[in-house]
Formats: sequence, structure tokens, C-alpha cells
Amino acid sequence: MFLETLRCENGTIAHLSYHQNRLDATLKHWGIRPRYDLGHLILPPKEGVFRCRFLYSSAGFTIEFHPYVPKSINALKLIHADSIDYPFKFADRTALNTLYDQREECDDVLIVKNGYLTDTTISNIALYDGTRWLTPEKPLLEGTTRARLIHAGILLPAPLCLEDIAHAKKVAVFNALMGFVEVEHGIII
Repeated sequence: MFLETLRCENGTIAHLSYHQNRLDATLKHWGIRPRYDLGHLILPPKEGVFRCRFLYSSAGFTIEFHPYVPKSINALKLIHADSIDYPFKFADRTALNTLYDQREECDDVLIVKNGYLTDTTISNIALYDGTRWLTPEKPLLEGTTRARLIHAGILLPAPLCLEDIAHAKKVAVFNALMGFVEVEHGIII
């Protein structure tokens, strides 16, 4: 099964077109029919902020709404995982959860694949070099917020490696639910 996680606030689905584009690309890649129109299928609650889980496959879909409770991410632990592969948003997160369990005192992990920075287990990342925000050009998952911020010219994709951490003035994490959040204590090596 595949998954889209969407932020719904006071009856509105945030940045719907980016989620629809990723869902359509996933369906096309895997040759899945029918097409799911998120804007017609998801009817969010009229009041409050919710995390909508849209689970789908060739056999059908399910929709779940959960009140959104933001996670605090103040520190990231570097974890090397050269064999991890997560190019589509799968419902099965076993590989990511195994890495998350290695976070020790940190709030999440920053995954390094073949010497290059990728993502945390729940978000894309960016490093601020003093003049611009850079995001890994080859993340594990091309998130919808990442796509939107690149399109807006806020983020610039770049090949970020371990050495780039030492030169970063700031670190940020972002996804469809939390938005763009600077990490207070940075990266723990």
C-alpha cells in the first residue's frame, strides 16, 4: 500500500495539488488504475487541524483523520544507511522505523546514504549556508513541501555531504504537516 499524509485545517486540504501530483506519479509508475482524485475523496472536518492518512493501492483506498499533534524536533542524530531505499511513500515504514530506533537522546535521525545527506524518518531537510537554503538533490523521498519550496525558489537542490554540516549556519526539517521548522540544537554526529 501507498500513503499520502495531508494537513487538513478548518475544512481545507493544504497544498492539495502537490499531493495529487505525487499520488498520480506513484500510480503511473506502478501501473495502478483507477486514478484517485484527492480533492473529491477527502472531506476534512470543518474545525481543527488534522493529519489525514490516505492509504491506497490498486485494490482501493481508506481515509483516516487524526488530530494533528506537532512533534518537537530539536536534535538529529546522523545514521549511515547505504542500502535504504524509499522512493515512494509506502505505508510500510519498517526500514525507517529501524533507523528511528537508533536516535538515542535525539528526536529523530538524519539519514546518510553513500556519504550524502538525505532525509529524517519523517521529513526532508535543508541546510542554510549563510545566503540560501540548500536541500539534498537526492532525498530518499521527494516530499510535497520540498517540491513546493523548490518551485517557489526558497530551496535549492544540492549534493550535500557530511562536510556541509560543519559549514551550515542553520538546519531545518519540513514536511506537509509541520511546515518548515529550524532545528534548535542541530545535528549530533
